[in-house]
Amino acid sequence: MTQTLRVRNPYTGLCDYEFREPTQTEIEAVCHRLRKAQPGWAALSLQQRIEALQAFGEAIGKQRGALIAALVEDTGRTRVSAMEVDTLGAFIARLRTDATAALADMTPSPAALPGIEGSSHRIPRGLVANISPWTFPVILSFLDTFPALVAGNAVVIKPSEVTPRWVEPMREAIAACPEVAAVLDMVVGSGQAGAAVCERVDALVFTGSVPTGRRVAEAAARRFIPAHLELGGKDPAIVLPSADLALAARTATFCSVQSTGQACQSIERVYVARPLYDEFVRRAVAAAQSLGINYPDIDRGVLGPFIFEPQAHKVMQQIDDAVARGATLHCGGKLIEHGGLWMAPTILTDVTHDMLIMQEETFGPVMPIMPFDTEDEAAALANDSQYGLSAAVFAGDIREGRKFATRLHAGAVSINDAALTVVIHEFEHDAFGYSGMGVSRSGHSAYQRFTREQSVMANVSGQPVLPTMLGGD
Repeated sequence: MTQTLRVRNPYTGLCDYEFREPTQTEIEAVCHRLRKAQPGWAALSLQQRIEALQAFGEAIGKQRGALIAALVEDTGRTRVSAMEVDTLGAFIARLRTDATAALADMTPSPAALPGIEGSSHRIPRGLVANISPWTFPVILSFLDTFPALVAGNAVVIKPSEVTPRWVEPMREAIAACPEVAAVLDMVVGSGQAGAAVCERVDALVFTGSVPTGRRVAEAAARRFIPAHLELGGKDPAIVLPSADLALAARTATFCSVQSTGQACQSIERVYVARPLYDEFVRRAVAAAQSLGINYPDIDRGVLGPFIFEPQAHKVMQQIDDAVARGATLHCGGKLIEHGGLWMAPTILTDVTHDMLIMQEETFGPVMPIMPFDTEDEAAALANDSQYGLSAAVFAGDIREGRKFATRLHAGAVSINDAALTVVIHEFEHDAFGYSGMGVSRSGHSAYQRFTREQSVMANVSGQPVLPTMLGGD
């Protein structure tokens, strides 16, 4: 008996959408079809695959209105939804330059041993699964999918069951491009469907929580297939004594609460040099109070509702714990219910590292602020976390900021800005701690990780190496 899953609208709070959980047989059929078509896709030249994906981008453009409308119902936010859909075109536009460089064959070149030449080329993994979250449903379904496809793989996307409405118009775009439709499909279902997909692919990409990521990694390890995981974050921002105070306060606050803090690269802790601390707090509170929620007008305000209702209650638990332990709440900090659940930007001070708000991932519009006296103390506080996704440093001099950045246990550090990994994809970086595992989704690695590299070594001397070296005939 198949299960029907009901989906909550985060803006209204109503369950106004439903879909049927796919059966194991249906998931098997999807994966079998994609796997069967993959060799033909891989046999195309790189430029042919790029051209097919560019045609897919045009088909997405024709579905833009429907995609945005569906995504607004999925997430309760308009501007971010439009940005998500429009960003796909930028992803595809980069393929011609980025993929061509990353996937180029190595031409024959001499080895250290005379008479031997070596070359290499990349072989697609086969069928790749992309298990994506509810945070940015469209972007995170395709940020890894496009590189996997252009590298010659087939891809099955398992979107979050929390935000499934956008899948239907995206399927229309896929169907309009037969070459792409042969090697790309989506399986919408619960974690049970995700687990079934994991058992049928040759490589995995997962973006989501640490507990689920651990299960995905374990499933991949049992099958000896690679798993690339981007998990939680507890990103710190450090404001050094030389920093531009106005820039630091405005930027850190916005990058803490934008998208309601429902982004893994959100600033979740701020450490400020003590001479700047009081003024920073004053400016941060003013900045926070200037940013409203998008109710009653969904097209106005910066903060949308909590997409996943249980997350709102987790955020409240962390705030209540902090206040009970002596933290000072300057603004926000309460759930606002209008069918959906919102929270105004929230600033906390007098926080300590024994509070949940300073240790657990918050995933809400909350910015706790602590002072520090020395750079050693700032680095120690910033690194006191099980996470290490990204970080931000504000300094009066770029060289000073770069020097301090090397002390941080974080994969990507923004200087005099925050969350630059959202818009910058050229530079490779690895996650620290529980923030992830596997090869970088930026730079050339974004493409190469979906391939195996094969080297070909040719003896051009006419004399076999080992018999000559070892005195054989």
